[in-house]
Amino acid sequence: MAQRSVAAQLGGELVDALSVDVGAARERARLQRLAVLALILSAPLLFLWYRVLIGAPFDVFALPSLPPDWPIYLIPLALILALGAAVAMPLLSGRSPHMLYRPEQIDIGFEDVKGLDSVVDEVVKTLNTFLGYALYRDRLGGNPRRGLLFEGAPGTGKTHLAKALARQAGVPFYFVSATSFQSMWYGATARKIRSYFKELRKAALREGGAIGFIEEIDAIAMTRNGLNATPLASRPNDAVLRACHRFGLEVSPFGSSEGTGGVVNELLVQLQSFDTPPLRDRVANRLSGLLNGYLPPHRQIRRRKPVYSNILLIAATNRADNLDPALLRPGRFDRRLSFELPAKAARRELIDYFLSRKAHDPALDDPALRDQLAGQTFGYTPVMIEHLLDEALVVALRGGRDGIGWTDVQEARLTGEVGVKNPVDYTDLERRTVATHEAGHATVAYLAGTRRLEVLSIVKRKGSLGLLAHGDHDEVYTRSRSEMHALIEIAMGGMCAEELYFGEAGTGPGGDLAYATQVACEVVGSAGMAGSLVSLAAVQHGALSDSNLVGRVLADPFTRPEVDRVLNQAKARTRALLEVNRHLVDALRDALLERDELIGEEITAVLAAAGEPVRDGLRVERRGDRRRRDWLAVDDTTFAARPPSS
Repeated sequence: MAQRSVAAQLGGELVDALSVDVGAARERARLQRLAVLALILSAPLLFLWYRVLIGAPFDVFALPSLPPDWPIYLIPLALILALGAAVAMPLLSGRSPHMLYRPEQIDIGFEDVKGLDSVVDEVVKTLNTFLGYALYRDRLGGNPRRGLLFEGAPGTGKTHLAKALARQAGVPFYFVSATSFQSMWYGATARKIRSYFKELRKAALREGGAIGFIEEIDAIAMTRNGLNATPLASRPNDAVLRACHRFGLEVSPFGSSEGTGGVVNELLVQLQSFDTPPLRDRVANRLSGLLNGYLPPHRQIRRRKPVYSNILLIAATNRADNLDPALLRPGRFDRRLSFELPAKAARRELIDYFLSRKAHDPALDDPALRDQLAGQTFGYTPVMIEHLLDEALVVALRGGRDGIGWTDVQEARLTGEVGVKNPVDYTDLERRTVATHEAGHATVAYLAGTRRLEVLSIVKRKGSLGLLAHGDHDEVYTRSRSEMHALIEIAMGGMCAEELYFGEAGTGPGGDLAYATQVACEVVGSAGMAGSLVSLAAVQHGALSDSNLVGRVLADPFTRPEVDRVLNQAKARTRALLEVNRHLVDALRDALLERDELIGEEITAVLAAAGEPVRDGLRVERRGDRRRRDWLAVDDTTFAARPPSS
């Protein structure tokens, strides 16, 4: 029978741990333990048979007899034990702080990992070479990956995938938090790291392989040249450098030192010392060395070679850029896997998975609703999506329902993103003003034709008296010039509606103007959409004297007037749109005054019943003079007409 190629065994789907090298090593270790156990038990067994044969048996279960005055020995014995505990406390603080999990204790597999297909594929490749390490090393001459670094934002599934990997590998999983290595005793942190890797090596020899997982490794593995978070604002001048060098002082570009150099050094040594021989091999080699000093060359005793320790170390962090560079070189952490925020398709997969495990209304099985929810959760991590559905279940229970409904999901989402409902008693005028303000936002967003209206509310939440939640029809990662201007105009909708209906605007549009200014600064100072191609985002500042893009744009004497022009033109366009579409604003305002909150299709239904929108023939008064011009003139590309709402 022809021998199967290594690629056929390890290059495809995940292999069975018991059918490859890990299983074979585990069986050899089991047989070896049985042999050692038989050897240990044989000595007392032979002794007992000897006593039986000579006619002098004894009861092995008999308890030893104590003298009559045994209680007087308790006090000195207690003192000795207390003294021994005090002496041993610093020594015991060097024990490994890990938690050991067996594969059968973990109920998460690769089938429970959703939205991470590319990362799971890399993990399967690593796991196959880990399980078939002898084939990979002996027949192909390769070195299996010894370390994986999981980097990504909190909640993106790093620990979840590590658990699934441990179960699929079928080997012991040694979980440890990096902060548990730290100790109040000097040198105990390094001892804990040594003990942890010692346990990993022992488990690898005993079980054929072992997986270690260090959570938040940045707690003990930050770069050794100081605190990256506090660099000096600027380089010291030459006079300062000369004065420092004269007194033997070294000037670092950082403000202080973390004092983690020794810990990082110990971690680097252990990562490079996976194949350290066990104690019995070291003792045997020591004895061989002593005996070889008396033997001729041709009678030398062969020393034992280090046994390959099949260890896979995984570390997770959300601050990978701050780790010591020596950790990231091949041979330590061979592969960096980035856990990104899930895209829309991945979020839909996560929603399907979570809803399959939670009680929900049959209406939520509608693919269109699930697609809409996937679009609404842009920027959510897997943990945030699960938490959203858990909160929706709480809302459903409070409403007397045993399953999640669509309105429950929307309520939970608004509560998480904006805040808990805090109804207040508006005056009649204020209630009408807030409703008009939000109706203005929604009308402009509807006329833009590029936004999906999700929630419209005049219920107070946190610092907001009302809100309009809207999103893109499709998931996008870039925006066109017209889309950026549309966002500014939507933000202006509330102010313009107040001015049209009440003659003046109040303090409500303050947050809208801040958002509009931020978008306008991006248009002018970063995206090159306002005539100048100079990007102020390229300006570099020190960490202690930095300012954001808005600060740079507004501080520049040339770009600030351009931002003002963009904002005023957007306001003029918005006012003209609302002037000829008062019937839409009226309909939304009246619906809000009646129902307080509109969700999804309720908003579009009100707008559709109000009549056709007006988009053509708008005339806008320009700022700075009293001349009027056709808004849709072809020579002004800033204000191109937008397609009707779908």
